[in-house]
This record gives sequence, C-alpha cells and structure tokens, in this order.
Amino acid sequence: MSHSRFPLETLLELAQSRADDAAKRLGQLIAAQSEDSRKLELLQQYRADYQGRFVAHARSGMRPEEWANYQSFLAKLDEAIEHQSRICQLAQNRTVAGQKSFVEQRNRHKAFDTLAQRHESEEVRRATRQEQKSADEHAAKHFKDKLEDSMDTGGTSLADRYNN
Repeated sequence: MSHSRFPLETLLELAQSRADDAAKRLGQLIAAQSEDSRKLELLQQYRADYQGRFVAHARSGMRPEEWANYQSFLAKLDEAIEHQSRICQLAQNRTVAGQKSFVEQRNRHKAFDTLAQRHESEEVRRATRQEQKSADEHAAKHFKDKLEDSMDTGGTSLADRYNN
C-alpha cells in the first residue's frame, strides 16, 4: 500500500518543534522563577535574623552609631527585598506568559496531528477500497474465465445450469 505524504507534514513538524521549544522555555522560566523566589526567601530570612540580633543587642545596650548602622543595614535589606519582590513578580509574569505560549503551541500541534491522523485514516480507507476493488475484479475475471471455459468445452454453461 503506497501512502501519499501528508500535505501539511512540514507544518506538523514545525508545530512539533515549536511545542518542544515552548516546553523547554517554560521549564527554564519555572526554574528561574523558583530561583528568584528562593533568593527572596533567603533575603527575608536574613532580614528576620538580623532584626533579631538587632533587638537582642538593643536590649543589652547599644551606642547611637551602632543603632544607626543597624538601622541603615536594615533599610538596605528592605530595599533589596523590595527589589527582589519585583524580580519575582516579573518572573511570575514571564512564567504565566510561557505557560500560555506552551498551551497555544501544544494546541496548534494537536490540530495538525489530528489532520495527519485523518489523512492516514483516509489513506487506509482508500487502500482498503482499492484492495477490495482488485479482489472483486479478480473474482469477476475468474468467474468469466470459468464461464468461457465451460462454453468452449461444449458442456453446459454455468448460465444454463442456473437457468434450469
């Protein structure tokens, strides 16, 4: 059975490639978002620890310049946390966009794949019809040859046998 090439095979392959690329990119985006969140958590934990040390040191007495140093460093940590929070939000936005892109590419590939499956099914139906036609033609020829052989030998024809 000879199969004709699926006319949109190139587009199917391109859609598969794009879906694979989108999946890979989504994996990278998720990993980056996870790493950015981990950094934010570390900053928040460090700030909480530093705040605890500040409070403990303040209870035991602290010079004004030490107080100012602690406050200055806590303010810098707060800025770093705010900055990292913005980075996390951007990473989340990129991940959501990556998920959307992946779903779109996967759906596009599924659509082409469905068309390819329909094409394959039609090819199978066409081949089955052709095989049946060939078998029917062969059977008809065989019947005709038998009928002619019967008439040539002077015997009763099959047609006569059926008519009597």
